[in-house]
Amino acid sequence: MRRITISIIFILIGCIAYIFMFGKLFPYSPIILGFTKHEMKNTIIYIQNGAEYNDFTKFDTLIPSVERFHELSFTKKPELLIFRDSLTYIHHSPSKARFCAFPSGRLFITPWALREEAKGKISSIIYVKHELSHVLIMQHKCILSVLGYPKWLLEGVAVYSSNQMGTSFYPSKRETYQAIAQGNFMPPFDFKTKREDLVKLNVKYRQTFMYSEFACIVDYLVTIYGKEKFLIYMKRLLNNNDQEKIFNEIFGLDFNKFLIDFKKYVIENEFSS
Repeated sequence: MRRITISIIFILIGCIAYIFMFGKLFPYSPIILGFTKHEMKNTIIYIQNGAEYNDFTKFDTLIPSVERFHELSFTKKPELLIFRDSLTYIHHSPSKARFCAFPSGRLFITPWALREEAKGKISSIIYVKHELSHVLIMQHKCILSVLGYPKWLLEGVAVYSSNQMGTSFYPSKRETYQAIAQGNFMPPFDFKTKREDLVKLNVKYRQTFMYSEFACIVDYLVTIYGKEKFLIYMKRLLNNNDQEKIFNEIFGLDFNKFLIDFKKYVIENEFSS
């Protein structure tokens, strides 16, 4: 019986180790196998063995501008992992997004994203700046409390700071305003909840519309209250997840009342944005 128990324990340890090194928990694995490490000035870039990629400085140079916008510094070098093939990526990642940032500080780049860039469909620079915004904010939260950071704000800041509106699949500011004026709107607190599926949006790309909507909200906050006050709001939420209370303290009004004002502003400015 003792031998059986020990065998079961070793099997469980082996399974857990496999999931971390080769499965869905790979973003948090202490060991990275099958990749060549390139330590740069600002980042650490891992290239999966067999992948044809050698532009190591392309993403490394983005770090200063990301820090400058957020007025925050990375606590450690972000790790960018570039995968050789789609199957390996799917095995190693819980996400199927083209680019994906994880609370561990790692940023995954898919092979199909690089192919799309080669065809002129997307800009990896813009997408990576978007994800680096996530990594930077997550580095200033503990890995457990990062889930409490407002998800709409996380995406809104990333899209706004990377100037992503109007590129690839993302509607421009004017297109987003027009869609909102036509009745399309995702309540920020419903984003990434069960209520999200109940909100009907008559737009071409649902997810990128939502991201552009949140970027427009960030843009409105910066325009009306100034970037300095907006960054105070963004940073206060790094230490306290009570979004409504902090919003009221900094901006002096209820968040729902603010959304009413925002939509009114959108309708008044939909053709001049």
